[in-house]
Amino acid sequence: MDRLIIEGGHPLRGEVVIAGAKNAALGLIPAVLLAEGVCRLENLPNIKDVNRFINILSKMGVKVERENNHTVVFDSTTVEHYEMLDDETQKMRASYYLIGALLGRFKNVVIPFPGGCNIGVRPIDQHIKGFEALGAKVDLEHGIIRAHAEELIGTNIYLDVVSVGATINIMLAAVRAKGVTTLENAAKEPHVVDVANFLNLMGANIKGAGTDVIKITGVDIMEGCEYMVIPDQIEAGTYMIAAAATKGDVLIKNVIPKHLESISAKLVEMGAEIIEYDDSLRVIGKEPLKSVNIKTLPYPGFPTDLQQPMAVLMCMAEGSGTITESIFENRFKYVDELIKMGAEILVNGRVAMINGRKTLSGTTLSATDLRAGAAMVIAGLVADGKTEVTELKHIDRGYEDMEDKLLQLGAKIVRISE
Repeated sequence: MDRLIIEGGHPLRGEVVIAGAKNAALGLIPAVLLAEGVCRLENLPNIKDVNRFINILSKMGVKVERENNHTVVFDSTTVEHYEMLDDETQKMRASYYLIGALLGRFKNVVIPFPGGCNIGVRPIDQHIKGFEALGAKVDLEHGIIRAHAEELIGTNIYLDVVSVGATINIMLAAVRAKGVTTLENAAKEPHVVDVANFLNLMGANIKGAGTDVIKITGVDIMEGCEYMVIPDQIEAGTYMIAAAATKGDVLIKNVIPKHLESISAKLVEMGAEIIEYDDSLRVIGKEPLKSVNIKTLPYPGFPTDLQQPMAVLMCMAEGSGTITESIFENRFKYVDELIKMGAEILVNGRVAMINGRKTLSGTTLSATDLRAGAAMVIAGLVADGKTEVTELKHIDRGYEDMEDKLLQLGAKIVRISE
């Protein structure tokens, strides 16, 4: 089992290059199944979840050629399988995108119920509602999802809750439906727009991605194309927070600053300095930091995937602040790990109250999920003494070469493999 040993107290300084967006890549990879041709994806992050999804497609009969760690060519011309019951499929939350892609291509799909991080109940009822509205029959029995349609017919679909997964999944199916599908109360996240742009490049007809109403006019044929994945908003935000927490000075390259506005706004409110360039951001940590109140919201609000790292930063700030988690109901499990370090955090339901100006002491921490893992690493960077972080499998799912990037920024961090 791998673990990280971190010596705290060293400001991060230098430059870091952000990888392609994990959440976009996990929507783009299954989308290649819709093209009866060759797709070339560039700027894919070299992380476990992405590599696992690529392996799943290979087992389904997609011809996969890796040009390098970040560029992969997919040829789905001869794919005939719509059933994928491999164990790897069951381990991935994003495997549910296979439902939309395979329904669109074959009008049939058989896959296991998806897994992923345990951060609360994440039902796929909105996905199923969308598929059924398009004319599919969806059954869940013994942990297996089976969906079938004689044909998919465009219709009006209103999502009861804003769901990134349901928005992308319904788009994947609807692009090959007959007629027009109008998806209301759609998610507006950058990776929703990225998937829509990719589908359009393959020949789909999607309008309105990035707004809460998306119109999809079905097409009969979709062709291969070349596409570059957008930068990872969450990885960028993680390094922004790490720079502020360590009182560092970091230039974060290969980003889209507009995607980071909610994070930048909170860091500036806390007292950090942020300088924006065309495709990079410079974050300069300042003393003293001031506590703030944060509520996680769908994009363009503050992202739920960054509330855990922000909790560490708020432990450094003066005064008391709150984090209200409005997306997931079970996303404060990491708080117990921070309390072990001396943090003063009280959780009441979906609200965490954080008393700042606490000195964190290095100890052994467990990464309870992907984003909590990033928070544990940042906690180690600011803590007195040494911190050991275990359960790195979660971090490796979503962060490319995290310890190497931190080393280049001056962190004292080493991975020990056993």
